[in-house]
Amino acid sequence: MLNTSVNLAGVVLKNPVMTASGTFGSGAEYSEFVDLNRLGAVVTKGVANVPWPGNPTPRIAETTGGMLNAIGLQNPGIDVFVKRDIPFLKQYDTKIIVNVCGKSTEDYLEVVERLADEPVDLLEINISCPNVKEGGITFGQDPKAVEAITKAVKAKAKQPIIMKLSPNVTDITTMAKAAEAGGADVLSLINTLTGMKIDIHRQCFAIANKTGGLSGPAVKPIAVRMVYQVANAVSVPIIGMGGIATAEDAMEFILAGATAVSVGTANFYNPYATVEVAEGIKAYMKQHGCNDINELIGIVK
Repeated sequence: MLNTSVNLAGVVLKNPVMTASGTFGSGAEYSEFVDLNRLGAVVTKGVANVPWPGNPTPRIAETTGGMLNAIGLQNPGIDVFVKRDIPFLKQYDTKIIVNVCGKSTEDYLEVVERLADEPVDLLEINISCPNVKEGGITFGQDPKAVEAITKAVKAKAKQPIIMKLSPNVTDITTMAKAAEAGGADVLSLINTLTGMKIDIHRQCFAIANKTGGLSGPAVKPIAVRMVYQVANAVSVPIIGMGGIATAEDAMEFILAGATAVSVGTANFYNPYATVEVAEGIKAYMKQHGCNDINELIGIVK
């Protein structure tokens, strides 16, 4: 009997595969392609305390081996999310992870407190948001800010918290240790890398925001390296992401030290990607004579 279940801070997922925030909506639009019951967890799009309109268009551009996005975390806000999205996801036998975004510590806390009595399993705190009170520097780019926001959220959260780390830093392990010191239960990485594309025919930026977050296969080697470094620097579980499109990709992250994995950009061109990855992991385990996925986590040293 194959055991594909993994434990994230006391929350047991039937398999290590989940969706990456912002690439799967909150599940409804993908549910006609994917049986959500077959996923370890669904991670929702970022939710803020009030509706966010997002950035001006164009907001997406394709690049070699990936895509740039500057959606700007457009979302309908926590009120709509609680009324519409949580009841939808509760119909399925999968864990619910809510991605939380904010422009100040107070914004995050407002959402976290609203979710305290909601039937969701984990909170993923997106600290790649610009901190308006600190002149727009991203929360996740300063270890002191990472520790402070983690501590503040942990004090209010009823669910275990996942801190989602930004790769746009000199040393990812410094940020990981800061989050762990602040009380993070789980870490997820990587978020997107800052990139730019110029339309040479129109001689202007391809994205109205000038820069966007690069995701997709192009970032995978960087993501695997960062997951490996963090897995060897902290003792909390890690959710690995960044360019995962196949089970082979997912297994790289697991062998590097990730307890679970998120599929993101691949959902846009292959809506079945998450289920294919979950099935492929089982096939890999059989092929390698492994009955428990947990025996493979972080075995490459």
